[in-house]
Amino acid sequence: MSTVPSDTLAKLPLFPLRTVLFPGGLLPLKVFEARYQDMTRDCLRDHAPFGVCLLKSGSEVIQQDDPPVPESIGCLAEIVDCDVERFGLMHIRARGTRRFRLLSHRTEPNGLLRGQVQLLPEDRPLNGDERVAKFGACAEVLERIVATLSERSPGNLPFIEPYAFDDPSWVSNRLAEVLPISARARQKLMEVLDAGARIDVVHHYMLQHQLL
Repeated sequence: MSTVPSDTLAKLPLFPLRTVLFPGGLLPLKVFEARYQDMTRDCLRDHAPFGVCLLKSGSEVIQQDDPPVPESIGCLAEIVDCDVERFGLMHIRARGTRRFRLLSHRTEPNGLLRGQVQLLPEDRPLNGDERVAKFGACAEVLERIVATLSERSPGNLPFIEPYAFDDPSWVSNRLAEVLPISARARQKLMEVLDAGARIDVVHHYMLQHQLL
């Protein structure tokens, strides 16, 4: 009898979206479709994650002639809190954890996608004096962004605590979330398994746009 490797999840519920979730990122969602409300209840009951993938094509809502096609690299999401505003509408906040590679997926009768996924390794550590210097500059920019947003809209930041300004992965992921770039570019940054390489890209972007 075959066994599933320890780094593989066999039946992960998937939530294809037009947004990219990064490890450590915050994902607020309004859940109104029955398939995703059932998924949310199951995840809360079992303390289990769901998977978020950027939509390559197709629709977020069920359309027979426009099925969702997810990107092959996504991110696990754990539900942090859930509020039922009224019958038929859930507000949830989820936190990104591990990236995964989607090996295969199928659609259940209710329209929910489930996938077999392989968990990807954590970021490779930062190395090299030049990258360390770039990281320091990026961390300073992010701290200014957080301070500014805290003054403008306290309690409504697009980030979730704990903050980790000394962590190259956390800093580069948060900057990739807030920089004004396309979802496709964000997806490419999320797929990078090297904190230093992601720092290089966001640092170069901020230099080009005079954000440093």
